Amino acid sequence: MKQEGQSGINRRFGKAIRRRRRELDFSQEKLAERAELHRTYISDIERGERNPSLENIEKLAKALNISIAHLFTDYGIEVESESETKP
Repeated sequence: MKQEGQSGINRRFGKAIRRRRRELDFSQEKLAERAELHRTYISDIERGERNPSLENIEKLAKALNISIAHLFTDYGIEVESESETKP
């Protein structure tokens, strides 16, 4: 059960990163370069397959020109949708 919750927030975080990246018209490569992370790592995050560290969340937020707080509040990361809570 705990793992499902973790994957849910990973998916929501990944969607937020993808949405913000697209708003800025950044490729995954450009975001990876700006955040000093690997492109495949960005891809894994956007698919919800990675659980990024706090350090990497900070790198991503800075690269996306947004505060961590705004990334979480403005992009709905902390709100779990009904479809994610249903088995």
